[in-house]
Amino acid sequence: MKLFILLSRVPYPLEKGDKLRAFNQIKELSKKHQIILFALNDDKLDDKALHELKKYCEAISIVNFSKFTIFFNLIRAFFNGNPMQVGYFYFSKAQKKVDELIKKHKPDHIYCQLIRTAEYIKKFPHIPKTLDYMDVFSKGIERRISSDSFCLKPFLVMEYRRLLKYEKKAFAYFNNKTIISEQDKNLIPHSEKNKIVVVPNGVDTSFFKPIQHKKEFELLFNGNMNYPPNIESVEYLVEKVMPFVWNKLPHTRLLISGATPNKTVQDLASEKVIVTGWVDDIRINFVKSKILVAPMQISIGLQNKLLEAMAMQLPCITSTLANNALGAKPGEQILVADSPEQYALHIIDLLQNESKAKQIAMNGYHFVINNFNWQSTTSILEKLIYEK
Repeated sequence: MKLFILLSRVPYPLEKGDKLRAFNQIKELSKKHQIILFALNDDKLDDKALHELKKYCEAISIVNFSKFTIFFNLIRAFFNGNPMQVGYFYFSKAQKKVDELIKKHKPDHIYCQLIRTAEYIKKFPHIPKTLDYMDVFSKGIERRISSDSFCLKPFLVMEYRRLLKYEKKAFAYFNNKTIISEQDKNLIPHSEKNKIVVVPNGVDTSFFKPIQHKKEFELLFNGNMNYPPNIESVEYLVEKVMPFVWNKLPHTRLLISGATPNKTVQDLASEKVIVTGWVDDIRINFVKSKILVAPMQISIGLQNKLLEAMAMQLPCITSTLANNALGAKPGEQILVADSPEQYALHIIDLLQNESKAKQIAMNGYHFVINNFNWQSTTSILEKLIYEK
C-alpha cells in the first residue's frame, strides 16, 4: 500500500513527542508499505534528518517556511476563525505542493498527524484518510488559562474556543481517527468520540535499556524545555517540591535535561539544580540519575519521558494526570503525587530506601516492556489503514 504521510514537523531529531511518534510509526509502517512523506519545517534542518528518513521513505518533500510566512499565517487565521495552532502551519505554497504530490503518487491512504495538518486534505474526499489527534490541544490550552499571565488570558480563551470547534469539525474530514490515550479520547468534543481508536506510543527497548553507570544526580527531569507544560513542571519541582526535600536531604541534586531550555528554566540553575540543554544521547542523563520526577500539571497525551525512564529501570514519580494516560499501578509500578508535600515524601522515601526504589523500578520496567512497544502499537494503526 502507498501511504502519504503529512506532518507539521520534520520527524528528526527526536527531541519532541510528535517527532518521536511519527518517526517510529514511519519506521514500522515502512516494513510493509511505501511511504511518501511530506513535512513542514520552520527551523534549520538537521544535518542527519534526510539520511535517517530515507531509510524508510520512498519519497520525501519538505517545505520550509519563514517567520515572515508565519506572521501572515497567524493574521489570516485570526480573521478566518481557525485556531492559531492550525493557521500557523497552513499556507498556499505548501497546499500546492501537497496537491502536486497526491496527483503524482496517487496514494492509497493519507495519514495526517495532529489537527495542524487537517486543512491540507479537505479537497481529497475520494482518498481514505486517517487523523492522529495525538493530543487534545483544546484541553492543554484550557489548563493554561488559569496559570498563564493576565495579558495572555484573552488570547488563550479565544484559542481554546476555536480549538474546541476545530477538533470537532476535523472529525468529519477523516475515515479513521486515532489518539494517544483513553484519557485524551474522552476529552475530544464530539458525540461520536467512541469511534476514535487509542494508539499509544511505544518505546525503543533496544535503545532505552538498563545500563550500569555511576550515579551523579539524585533526581532527573527530562523533556523539551521550551514546552510550556515542561517549563511549568520544573518550576513547580524546584520552587515548591525541592525546599521540602532539601530540608531533609540538603545535598540532593536535580538534573534538568532537554532541548532548548528557555530563560525561565535557565534561571532555575544553581549549585543543586543543573540545567544541561540538548544532549546527543539522552540515555546518559537517565543512567546518571537515581529517580525521574515528572510533576506534570497541564499534561496532555502520554509522557515519553516516563516510558523511557521505566524502560531503563529508573523509578518514576509523576502526577495523577500524567499517570491516567500511562495506566501504571500507583505504589507498585510508579509513585503518584498531587501536592509538593507528597512529591517530597516519595522522593525522600526512595532515596532512603534503596530496596523499594529497585522494586518500583523493576515493576515499572516490566510494565513498559509488556505494554509499550512500537511494533504492537503501530499494528493498531496499520489495521485501521487496511480497513479504510
